[in-house]
Amino acid sequence: MSHPHASAPKRPLSSSPNSPAPPHMKKAKLPASSSSSSSTPGPIEKNGLHVDPSVAARSGGRTNGEEDAEMVLADQDELPAPSASAPTGVAANLFRKKATLPQPPASRKPLRIKIGQPKLPKNFEEDTWAVLKDAITAIFLKQKLSCDVEKLYQAAGDLCLHKLGANLYERLKKECEIHISTKLSALVGQSPDLVVFLSLVQRTWQDFCDQMLIIRGIALLLDVKYVKNVANVCSVWDMGLKLFRNHLSLSPEIEHKTVTGLLRLIESERLGEAIDRTLLSHLLKMFTALGMYSESFEKPFLECTSEFYATEGVKYLQQSDIPDYLKHVETRLQEEHERCILYLEANTKKPLITATEKQLLQRHTSAILEKGFTLLMDANRLKDLSRMYTLFQRVDAIELLKQALSSYIRVTGQGIIMDEEKDKELVPFVLEFKASLDRILDESFAKNEAFSNTTKDSFEHLINLRQNRPAELIAKFLDEKLRAGNKGTSEEELEGILDKVLVLFRFIQGKDVFEAFYKKDLAKRLLLGKSASIDAEKSMITKLKTECGSQFTNKLEGMFKDIGLSKEINESFKQSSQARTKLPSGIEMSVHVLTTGYWPTYPPMDVKLPHELNVYQDIFKEFYLSKYSGRRLMWQNSLGHCVLKAEFPKGKKELAVSLFQSVVLMLFNDAQKLSFLDIKDSTSIEDKELRRTLQSLACGKVRILQKVCSLVFILSGCLTVFQ
Repeated sequence: MSHPHASAPKRPLSSSPNSPAPPHMKKAKLPASSSSSSSTPGPIEKNGLHVDPSVAARSGGRTNGEEDAEMVLADQDELPAPSASAPTGVAANLFRKKATLPQPPASRKPLRIKIGQPKLPKNFEEDTWAVLKDAITAIFLKQKLSCDVEKLYQAAGDLCLHKLGANLYERLKKECEIHISTKLSALVGQSPDLVVFLSLVQRTWQDFCDQMLIIRGIALLLDVKYVKNVANVCSVWDMGLKLFRNHLSLSPEIEHKTVTGLLRLIESERLGEAIDRTLLSHLLKMFTALGMYSESFEKPFLECTSEFYATEGVKYLQQSDIPDYLKHVETRLQEEHERCILYLEANTKKPLITATEKQLLQRHTSAILEKGFTLLMDANRLKDLSRMYTLFQRVDAIELLKQALSSYIRVTGQGIIMDEEKDKELVPFVLEFKASLDRILDESFAKNEAFSNTTKDSFEHLINLRQNRPAELIAKFLDEKLRAGNKGTSEEELEGILDKVLVLFRFIQGKDVFEAFYKKDLAKRLLLGKSASIDAEKSMITKLKTECGSQFTNKLEGMFKDIGLSKEINESFKQSSQARTKLPSGIEMSVHVLTTGYWPTYPPMDVKLPHELNVYQDIFKEFYLSKYSGRRLMWQNSLGHCVLKAEFPKGKKELAVSLFQSVVLMLFNDAQKLSFLDIKDSTSIEDKELRRTLQSLACGKVRILQKVCSLVFILSGCLTVFQ
């Protein structure tokens, strides 16, 4: 039977007639019988090769340039002759393998190439270590290396590469320990001179650092390949530091002498001697690098610092005054601060400064205040007080300083406040004292609010020690400043004085007492025309109103209204018909019409006025009542004042006197000599007021009357005109 696909048309594969056959093949020729049709298809020529149709069928008819993997090609000349038993039509020059069905591709496995480890030379580790050991010994002995550093680096790397890092690390550690121990042991029993000994320690440390840096460079791959990958194993450099520290600790003499030497150097520097700060710095860095700074050096250093300044503080405080002591403390603190910058660890700064402050300041705050605070305050030593404030603030002693300030204010002010003989000096002293304290608060105590409150409380206590007396004295002081004749004071200066007095006014508890005295003095200034400045008067009223409210100044403001209204009434009176026709000539009179509720209460005083004055009063009363019906006028003779023209042996004078003085002096127009009883009968002035009036005329600074005996007076000149 033919292959199922044998009848399918086949496209012969043929090579180009012009293309030669491969050199190892010759073109096969088909027999003549192949040209005739047969039930069994014969071989197909394809590109000069013979293809079995059955094979082509099994391969799916892949004849268009495709080649079957099972096909075997052979050169025609090399093929065996066909067998006689071979069927007709079968090519004799082709052999094929048994046809197999296509199989799925098998899964591919990764390609692994095994390379065998090279075998290390015999004694490789020992020989390599021997080279490294010789180099380490030469480094510690400061000898020339017999091998290049690069080769040493490579040798250490080779050991690490072949997993021999652990042995190398232990051998390296053991070798370094031997040399470090030898170096430190050599310091035992060295020079008793501590400075020389410190230099030896510093040189040993510097040599160690230089040598370990070289060794670390050689064993760099040991750190990278071994140390980095193994827990709890320190680097080559840290291993060297650890060994140095262990052997230093095993030699207490070396550690003790080193620490003692460092402390001696610092003490010498504190005493003003020059020291080698570089040596000190290097050795302290050694302790830091070894992790011994805190326990081995810092602890004894702070103890020595406390002892040093404890002794110095007591001694210096006894020998010097407080300003110098405070400057010394400030200098010491600055020195310790610089010491921390130059060679001590930064962490030492806080405990060091604390120890210094405690011994020089905290232990002596009470003694400093007791010995020098009052002196500094009395002398107004602003810089020294500022220094004290700053230093006390460092040791949380501000409360003590505040208490000292309060005590100083009370004790200092009490001497003046309680001395009645110094009443005239009281207000000026308190103002000056307050100004001085304000300046100290601003410039020395940094405007501390707590100190400001302490000052206020102390002043309030001080001002009210004598209850109402300071209120009266403050009112009189204001009267003096606001009264006319206060020359040499500008309006700006006067305004400043009013502001300062107002501060004292705030401390007064008896403000009603102040109001009574102030109103009485203001009345006199307004009625007598003695105010230095009406603007200043009104300014003071405004200040009091701001401080105490309108109720406090209501009556004071009413007094100013009455003065203004009285001026209008007098102008109107002078233009009235009564004044033009009835007033006596030669006399001018001005009347102040006062509202009883605004002004102080004055007791009525009777007096026999001269005829001219009685006439004037009657005419003015007639005019006023005609204009303001329903009102009642009551003359206050004690408030009247007059100006008299008088002739004296040395010339004419004008006398500004009270109404009572005027009435007395007018009696001497008709008599040269009068007794006390004569004057009393003629004037009807009460006994006490008359004595006071006569005393002022005969015993004052300007004596108009002469006192002949106890009760007889004569005029020093001749009064001619009453005005």
